[in-house]
Amino acid sequence: MNYAEIKYFDIANGEGVRTSLFVSGCRRGCPGCFNSGAWSFAAGEPFTRAVEDKIIASLDHPFCDGLTVLGGEPMEPENQRGLVEFLERVRERFPRGARPDGSPAKTIWCFTGDTLDELMPGARHRTEVTGRMLDCIDILVDGPWVQELHDISLRFRGSSNQRLIDLNATRAAAVELGCPLSDAVRLWEDERVYATHSM
Repeated sequence: MNYAEIKYFDIANGEGVRTSLFVSGCRRGCPGCFNSGAWSFAAGEPFTRAVEDKIIASLDHPFCDGLTVLGGEPMEPENQRGLVEFLERVRERFPRGARPDGSPAKTIWCFTGDTLDELMPGARHRTEVTGRMLDCIDILVDGPWVQELHDISLRFRGSSNQRLIDLNATRAAAVELGCPLSDAVRLWEDERVYATHSM
């Protein structure tokens, strides 16, 4: 797997200050895509263990709130297989829950053009590692970019069809209801000042 870019101290792609990994490769070709330079799977540089180590080191600071993975398309089958062990490393190094020093847990956000339904068993982008990836992710921003639905007032998403899914709450609801994740979706709740666009 290749990556197109890494942004440190990123505040645009998830809550707080984050390290954002832009993977290479996307077959969607959405008109108006902000990152068409990452459509090629050959774009950028190889995603090596040394690159993983550098990202993990960047997360290990009190001011860093977590990791965001986007692209390109993280849920292309090749990229799932290239990312899953890295995400598991991050999750092992930064488990959910407050850290021993009292600082908040690091979160993992993932932006995908797939809907959660398309990642469920039997769906088009489900692979042998999709479940492991989803287990690592806290917030899944799902759905393709649709230029006609672009809304500048939306936070952490570009078009109104996209959802910010709280996968931790969704997992809990799915267990409680005894249903698949896709039937128990719980959305991430933004701070009121941002959700209402008022001061």
